[in-house]
Amino acid sequence: MKRQVFLAFLVILLSSCSRQPQHFTNDVLLGYTPVKNQDTSQVCWAYAMLAAIETEHIMRGDSVNLSVAFMEQMVAQEQEAPATKRGTCLTALRLLQKYGAVPYQTMPTAEYLPPRQVFMLGCEYTFGEFARSVCAPGEYIGLTTTEDVPYGEMAVLDVPDNWDRGECLNMPMDSLLGITERAIRTGHGVAWEGDISELGFDWKKGYAVTSWWNGRTTDDHCMSIVGLAHDEEGERYFIMKNSWGKKNPYGGLMYLSYGYFMQKTIAVFLNKDLIYSTSR
Repeated sequence: MKRQVFLAFLVILLSSCSRQPQHFTNDVLLGYTPVKNQDTSQVCWAYAMLAAIETEHIMRGDSVNLSVAFMEQMVAQEQEAPATKRGTCLTALRLLQKYGAVPYQTMPTAEYLPPRQVFMLGCEYTFGEFARSVCAPGEYIGLTTTEDVPYGEMAVLDVPDNWDRGECLNMPMDSLLGITERAIRTGHGVAWEGDISELGFDWKKGYAVTSWWNGRTTDDHCMSIVGLAHDEEGERYFIMKNSWGKKNPYGGLMYLSYGYFMQKTIAVFLNKDLIYSTSR
């Protein structure tokens, strides 16, 4: 019996490894700001979290495009931050509240100096005031899956890049996936943190599908989720906005299968109201 179960599992793995989707149909595509390119920097966490906030505002009828360069300069002021400036989406949320934010057009790259104040739609803001206008304290929450604490409790995100010891709400992966899908269907931006080291992740082809799993999940990359799709066989995908420029078949977007999501997700970050509305 055990041998039969193993063989069945092996067949499933082999079929998923050879699976190469040919066509995607977008079911939901939220608004998003232009795809950016992080180049050699290691601040994908800032690109992903700010992109999720931008999408959130676009779907509310607002327009905001935030400067990653400003956040990159702010993280350099943190004594505990590594020289690489690596971090998590929790780092981005904390830095927003500590240092504030500026619009992208004010400081598009690190070569620009931070402005003294922020001007937007005829109004004048301090960095902190502007940040709070686009992301209120406590507006976002991180969700993760771990065996270290009971479900429903907060857990320190156990990855090396979480040098500032940020916490996420622990829940089963199927619940985490369901809340993420609900967020997109109701027009909310989501940031994703996960593992892209698997063979099934193919930037050049523009998709990520399940593949041979090496038995561990590493914290490699962050992207924002901007939509839902399915392929020609009905398999479902999240549409990801990456920060590697536009040189792939989908102009910088990627299709990440639900199977890959469940296998390789470290955490997601979304509006905390979704947790309470889902539990009703």
